[in-house]
Amino acid sequence: MSVIEVKGLKKSYGAVHAVQGLDLTIEAGEIFALLGPNGAGKTTTVEILEGFRTRDAGSVTVLGFDPQSRGHAAREWRNRIGIVLQSAADAGDLTVIETINHFSGYYSNPRNVDEVIASVGLEEKADALIRNLSGGQRRRLDVALGIIGNPELLFLDEPTTGFDPEARRAFWALIQKLRGTGTTIVLTTHYLDEAEALADRVAVINSGKIIEISTPAELGGRATSKALVSWRDGENIKTEATDNPTSVVTRLAAQFGTEIPELTVTRPSLEDIYLTMIGGTHE
Repeated sequence: MSVIEVKGLKKSYGAVHAVQGLDLTIEAGEIFALLGPNGAGKTTTVEILEGFRTRDAGSVTVLGFDPQSRGHAAREWRNRIGIVLQSAADAGDLTVIETINHFSGYYSNPRNVDEVIASVGLEEKADALIRNLSGGQRRRLDVALGIIGNPELLFLDEPTTGFDPEARRAFWALIQKLRGTGTTIVLTTHYLDEAEALADRVAVINSGKIIEISTPAELGGRATSKALVSWRDGENIKTEATDNPTSVVTRLAAQFGTEIPELTVTRPSLEDIYLTMIGGTHE
């Protein structure tokens, strides 16, 4: 069952066409990542899905509802979604548990506050002031506020920007655990390893259009791309592109009669494929 259906979405700001006829379907229970350089149209698209921005043309349904609608039905719909913005400004003089309790009052069917605190790993910081939390702990609080309403759909905007590697890995585990509960997650990120670790499918957006939607392993023909076999031959490093790296390695093993010096066998990374698709450097 699809959670999000987008057809022919368009949005312009004066002469700037931010989104140009975008089509998108996101299925229930998947983690879906939107990738693209700054100015590609990711943020505009997500803000339209969240109901924060109006569209110029096209149709959009999120959990069977048009986010552009208003009134009582819109309030009921907001009970079913969670949003974690790239940055948030909450009262630093409140504790973690006070803040989550406060936000739980906005929803008709909130999750248990203690369970939410445990699910994001903040049990030992429940009584700590927000201003005393580390960056990783603060981001976990953001997620707690995003899931306290027991959402069917969770939007995560650049969730690990500024995290150290250990904090990022811990956060990934949390997101995977949320997916395990059946929550559908829409993720925007500049980190290609994050998309590869978390996403069931990714969409690459550039200049307001979707270039391709695929799994991280198959994006841009990655799964069938030629392997690069590299080795040292005397003073030189040699490289050979091949569809059958095993045969190349076998030939080299026979040639050298021992270990092949500095042997590596690689295929294009997700970042390699992504940069080729957008035709530029990664931002």
